Amino acid sequence: MHLMALGMFLFEIGTLAYDEMQRKTDWQHARSQRVGARDATQFTGVGDETISLSGAVYAEIADGRVSLDDLRSMADDGEALPLVDGSGTVYGNFVITALDERHAFLMSDGRARRIDFGIDLLRVDDPATANNAQASA
Repeated sequence: MHLMALGMFLFEIGTLAYDEMQRKTDWQHARSQRVGARDATQFTGVGDETISLSGAVYAEIADGRVSLDDLRSMADDGEALPLVDGSGTVYGNFVITALDERHAFLMSDGRARRIDFGIDLLRVDDPATANNAQASA
Protein backbone atom coordinates (compact mmCIF):
# COMPACT_ATOMS: atom_id res chain seq x y z
CA MET A 1 0.00 0.00 0.00
CA HIS A 2 1.34 3.43 -0.84
CA LEU A 3 1.03 6.59 1.25
CA MET A 4 0.61 8.96 -1.68
CA ALA A 5 1.23 9.22 -5.41
CA LEU A 6 2.47 12.24 -7.34
CA GLY A 7 1.78 11.32 -10.93
CA MET A 8 3.38 7.89 -11.32
CA PHE A 9 5.79 8.36 -8.38
CA LEU A 10 4.68 6.39 -5.32
CA PHE A 11 5.62 7.49 -1.82
CA GLU A 12 5.99 4.16 -0.02
CA ILE A 13 8.48 2.12 2.00
CA GLY A 14 10.41 1.07 -1.14
CA THR A 15 10.86 4.66 -2.38
CA LEU A 16 10.31 7.53 0.04
CA ALA A 17 7.97 7.04 2.97
CA TYR A 18 7.31 10.48 4.41
CA ASP A 19 6.72 10.95 8.13
CA GLU A 20 4.86 14.23 8.00
CA MET A 21 2.57 16.12 5.65
CA GLN A 22 1.80 19.80 6.02
CA ARG A 23 -0.95 21.42 3.94
CA LYS A 24 -1.50 25.18 3.75
CA THR A 25 -4.21 27.04 1.83
CA ASP A 26 -4.43 30.84 1.48
CA TRP A 27 -7.40 33.02 0.55
CA GLN A 28 -6.87 36.53 -0.82
CA HIS A 29 -8.56 39.60 0.65
CA ALA A 30 -7.88 43.11 -0.64
CA ARG A 31 -7.67 45.71 2.12
CA SER A 32 -8.70 49.31 2.20
CA GLN A 33 -7.75 51.50 5.15
CA ARG A 34 -10.47 53.27 7.09
CA VAL A 35 -10.14 56.00 9.67
CA GLY A 36 -11.07 54.90 13.18
CA ALA A 37 -12.00 51.35 12.17
CA ARG A 38 -10.43 48.14 11.02
CA ASP A 39 -9.50 47.89 7.36
CA ALA A 40 -12.34 47.07 4.99
CA THR A 41 -11.73 43.80 3.16
CA GLN A 42 -12.96 42.27 -0.04
CA PHE A 43 -12.51 38.61 -0.91
CA THR A 44 -10.65 38.43 -4.22
CA GLY A 45 -10.20 34.69 -4.62
CA VAL A 46 -8.36 31.58 -3.65
CA GLY A 47 -4.63 31.99 -3.07
CA ASP A 48 -1.87 29.41 -2.96
CA GLU A 49 -2.24 25.87 -1.75
CA THR A 50 0.99 24.15 -0.76
CA ILE A 51 1.82 20.72 0.56
CA SER A 52 5.11 19.85 2.22
CA LEU A 53 6.20 16.27 2.77
CA SER A 54 9.12 15.40 5.03
CA GLY A 55 10.72 12.26 6.31
CA ALA A 56 13.80 10.08 6.30
CA VAL A 57 14.88 7.16 4.17
CA TYR A 58 17.37 4.56 5.38
CA ALA A 59 19.92 2.79 3.17
CA GLU A 60 19.01 -0.58 4.72
CA ILE A 61 15.40 -0.22 3.49
CA ALA A 62 15.53 1.69 0.20
CA ASP A 63 17.90 3.65 -2.03
CA GLY A 64 16.62 7.14 -1.27
CA ARG A 65 19.12 8.77 -3.62
CA VAL A 66 17.47 7.11 -6.62
CA SER A 67 14.00 8.24 -5.52
CA LEU A 68 15.18 11.79 -4.82
CA ASP A 69 16.88 11.90 -8.22
CA ASP A 70 13.61 10.71 -9.81
CA LEU A 71 11.73 13.55 -8.09
CA ARG A 72 14.42 16.05 -9.10
CA SER A 73 14.03 14.95 -12.72
CA MET A 74 10.24 15.33 -12.43
CA ALA A 75 10.73 18.85 -11.05
CA ASP A 76 13.07 19.70 -13.94
CA ASP A 77 10.23 18.83 -16.35
CA GLY A 78 8.00 21.42 -14.63
CA GLU A 79 4.87 19.36 -15.23
CA ALA A 80 1.82 19.54 -12.99
CA LEU A 81 0.93 16.09 -11.73
CA PRO A 82 -2.08 14.77 -9.83
CA LEU A 83 -1.54 14.18 -6.11
CA VAL A 84 -3.60 11.33 -4.62
CA ASP A 85 -3.25 9.78 -1.18
CA GLY A 86 -3.46 6.08 -0.40
CA SER A 87 -7.15 6.32 0.58
CA GLY A 88 -8.04 7.79 -2.83
CA THR A 89 -8.34 11.45 -1.83
CA VAL A 90 -7.44 13.62 -4.84
CA TYR A 91 -5.74 16.85 -3.78
CA GLY A 92 -5.46 18.32 -7.29
CA ASN A 93 -2.57 19.00 -9.67
CA PHE A 94 0.76 20.01 -8.16
CA VAL A 95 4.21 21.07 -9.30
CA ILE A 96 7.39 20.43 -7.31
CA THR A 97 8.82 23.78 -6.15
CA ALA A 98 11.61 22.60 -3.83
CA LEU A 99 13.45 19.46 -2.78
CA ASP A 100 15.70 19.46 0.29
CA GLU A 101 17.90 16.61 1.41
CA ARG A 102 20.37 16.08 4.23
CA HIS A 103 22.71 13.09 4.27
CA ALA A 104 23.63 11.72 7.70
CA PHE A 105 25.58 8.86 9.25
CA LEU A 106 27.96 8.46 6.33
CA MET A 107 29.53 5.09 5.58
CA SER A 108 33.22 4.71 4.67
CA ASP A 109 32.44 5.19 0.95
CA GLY A 110 30.54 8.44 1.57
CA ARG A 111 27.03 7.02 1.13
CA ALA A 112 24.51 8.03 3.75
CA ARG A 113 22.80 5.54 5.98
CA ARG A 114 19.99 8.06 6.43
CA ILE A 115 18.73 10.82 4.13
CA ASP A 116 16.32 13.35 5.61
CA PHE A 117 14.21 14.96 2.92
CA GLY A 118 11.62 17.66 2.37
CA ILE A 119 9.49 18.18 -0.74
CA ASP A 120 7.44 21.32 -1.39
CA LEU A 121 4.51 21.15 -3.78
CA LEU A 122 2.37 23.99 -5.20
CA ARG A 123 -1.16 23.40 -6.46
CA VAL A 124 -1.99 24.64 -9.94
CA ASP A 125 -5.48 24.77 -11.44
CA ASP A 126 -4.67 23.20 -14.79
CA PRO A 127 -1.57 21.26 -15.89
CA ALA A 128 -1.58 23.16 -19.20
CA THR A 129 -1.48 26.46 -17.26
CA ALA A 130 1.64 25.37 -15.38
CA ASN A 131 3.40 24.38 -18.61
CA ASN A 132 2.46 27.66 -20.33
CA ALA A 133 3.67 29.70 -17.37
CA GLN A 134 7.01 27.87 -17.45
CA ALA A 135 7.39 28.36 -21.22
CA SER A 136 6.78 32.11 -20.97
CA ALA A 137 9.23 32.56 -18.05
